[in-house]
Amino acid sequence: MAEFRRFPIAAMVAFTRDALLACGVPAADAELAAKQMIEADLTGFDAHGIVRLGNYCNWIKSGRVNAKAKIKVLQRSPATALVDGDDGIGHLVMTYAMNLAIEMARESGVGWVGTRNSNHAGAAGIYPAMAVEQGMVGIYAAVSTLNHMAPWGGAEALMGTNPIAIAIPAGKDAPVVLDIATSVSSFGNIRQHLARNEPLQEGWVVHSKTGQPITDPKKVDEGVLLPIGGHKGSGLALMIGLLAGVLNGAAFGRDVVDPSSPGSAPTNTGQFVVAVDVSRFMAPDVFAAEMDRHLGELRSSPTLPGFDKVRIPGEDRRNRIADRSADGVQLPQNLVKQLDEFAAKMSIQTLGAR
Repeated sequence: MAEFRRFPIAAMVAFTRDALLACGVPAADAELAAKQMIEADLTGFDAHGIVRLGNYCNWIKSGRVNAKAKIKVLQRSPATALVDGDDGIGHLVMTYAMNLAIEMARESGVGWVGTRNSNHAGAAGIYPAMAVEQGMVGIYAAVSTLNHMAPWGGAEALMGTNPIAIAIPAGKDAPVVLDIATSVSSFGNIRQHLARNEPLQEGWVVHSKTGQPITDPKKVDEGVLLPIGGHKGSGLALMIGLLAGVLNGAAFGRDVVDPSSPGSAPTNTGQFVVAVDVSRFMAPDVFAAEMDRHLGELRSSPTLPGFDKVRIPGEDRRNRIADRSADGVQLPQNLVKQLDEFAAKMSIQTLGAR
């Protein structure tokens, strides 16, 4: 049996849509949410794609995530808005929020939209990329749905690996898209190591009591994840948490609810998105030419020993989109088996049969 199998994007979207429909999600919402969920697989952020579908459906069936949420704007000014997600699917809430931010940016030059009562929304880069498609700069940040990091010097996990993504349009070059967790390793990456029974790298997780490195993925719960750049990454995670959580009236710190914990209490996840209209600063074609010029200079600059090239965030993303659009997404056989079992449980057609 092959270790990996490739599946077309269209089949993965249809499978995800049907699973959401089986959970009671309205057809239009299921279609849009499925597209955004599989966008993670399309762009190469596999830890946030179809692998999480079972969890998403479990949260809906438990009542923690509202299958028929009525997303609404609570407050709005020319350049800001606060959105209540009604405990809905995070992908739908954030797509709504970014579309609103883009609309405001067209009118005012910039749009900042915060959300409360949202949920996990998949790969962070999905949403600023929506702004790039409109020729705008996009930003996304979120309070993670689990606390895995301690404040710098602390031993209690009171902060998430709060992600931030920024996307900037270019000309002929690929848009620059930075999508990072504020921890050295994202927890999704650690989950993948656990699934493959592979050891963690030193410097990812330390024990909460001894401070010693944890490399056994089964023992992650005994420790805390380390931030990027020491106190700087911890400070960045804190600022994201305060802006995406506290400012929006969303959960932060000890208020964060693990969506996989028993019960149906809402997570009240907070995020924010920003859209910036490039034309308010310079002509878009001039900006695009300048972006290409500077990216070209960066790319052609000398490399240090051990590096074959200078990498620009977003280049590999574009290449993965082209490859996976043409040839499908490679899924490990153990995940395919899990999805087949999930399909039987949900009474939907298997992925391989599509």
